[in-house]
Amino acid sequence: MWLSAGPETYSGSIAPTFRRKFIARVGLLALVLTMGTTPASATEPRWPVRVQVFVANSGSNTVSVYNTRLGEVVATIPVGDTPVGVGTAPGVGGVYVANEQSDTVSVINPRSLEVVATVPVGLHPFDVAVTPTYAYVTNYGSGTVTVIDVQTNQPLQAIEVGRFPHGAVASPDGSRVYVANNGGQSVTVIDANANSTIATIPVGLFPAGIALNAEGDRLYVANTGSDDVTVIDTLGNRPIRTTKVGNAPIGVAVTPGGRVHVANSGSNTVTVLERSGAAIGPALPVAETPEGAAASPDDSFVYVTNSGADLMSVISAGAPALVATVPVGDDPEGVAVTS
Repeated sequence: MWLSAGPETYSGSIAPTFRRKFIARVGLLALVLTMGTTPASATEPRWPVRVQVFVANSGSNTVSVYNTRLGEVVATIPVGDTPVGVGTAPGVGGVYVANEQSDTVSVINPRSLEVVATVPVGLHPFDVAVTPTYAYVTNYGSGTVTVIDVQTNQPLQAIEVGRFPHGAVASPDGSRVYVANNGGQSVTVIDANANSTIATIPVGLFPAGIALNAEGDRLYVANTGSDDVTVIDTLGNRPIRTTKVGNAPIGVAVTPGGRVHVANSGSNTVTVLERSGAAIGPALPVAETPEGAAASPDDSFVYVTNSGADLMSVISAGAPALVATVPVGDDPEGVAVTS
């Protein structure tokens, strides 16, 4: 939380793409998942006023800032062309936005709500995974990940990964970064201390969204082309289960309690899985084209961006139900929450 004692942030990763109509089915979208919080009542606020949700609106070249206590959008920030992925991390004072058509990353100060830096990266950046030291940007058009120093906001190096890298997520301890290679049916594992690749894990067709549980030992990958989710044991870097979900899954978010929420962009539903990957009940209907997903840190709510409806859906995490919708900008995709 942005408290006087110091900032903490919660994030995940998503990385959508400019090929929206085509990839809704074949998976050329990536997803940045980040953790979020829910609107709190004015009389009994759950979180302080500075808890904010950042939503990348790819169709309007802006980021909407939603204040969870006030229950309203409090700012609209111009960024680069076609912002898609958003990322941040505990202890990091910036929100990083991947501008796909500008080949840049905008860095937003979550206090002033201003862009404080614009960082050049590779071709068609999609997603950002952030550790306390670095921001890792997946460059779909370059087959690389750009490493940015979060203290100076300067690009340091580019790491070769698989074909068409989309979604990315950092481990809870910041030691590993996992990248979904949309064109390679694989996940690349990066050692964040050495900034080098250490493993490649096979997954399904056109992997996009990617998320870790709180313990960091289970990785969930949404395979847009094969309509399923691959569950990976990160201790052995091996897939252990594949579960069918809805059509064209993109976004993935894992609650602190271990429930996995999968945004099925082609079905307009969210599938909920348990830690093992088994489905929990029927899929939940939501607004049109769910893409981004983010779980709140108190295990209460999950946020889903609906690019086809220009909305953000709020879902209760315990017994899955749609409890609110929030109008944002055009074609919302990536989402991140700072507090």
